[in-house]
Amino acid sequence: VQLQASGGGLVQAGGSLRLSCVSSGSLFSINTMAWYRQAPGKQREWVAVITGGGTTNYPGSVKGRFTISRDNAKNTVYLQMNSLKPEDTAVYYCQHRSSGGDYWGQGTEVTVSS
Repeated sequence: VQLQASGGGLVQAGGSLRLSCVSSGSLFSINTMAWYRQAPGKQREWVAVITGGGTTNYPGSVKGRFTISRDNAKNTVYLQMNSLKPEDTAVYYCQHRSSGGDYWGQGTEVTVSS
């Protein structure tokens, strides 16, 4: 499975970005997809997850600001990020969870300026 993430960039605090991640996995529609992020000097942390059935979950740090969604016809998962804060600055990675293992994309960098 190969994942291609895109959509990162530089945005001012309070702004929005939408990340996309295309998966080559043939069972995309039934697999759970997730977004993680890793800020400089910090551990990678989970920011959003969506199951094959569409159930979503978020940690408190992004709940109400970030929205994960998926388009199974396009094998794509999205992360809509609103009300961005400087502390959201990180490299964002998508993850494809399957019975055969977990797969990671290459990451897309998000920088939020104050």
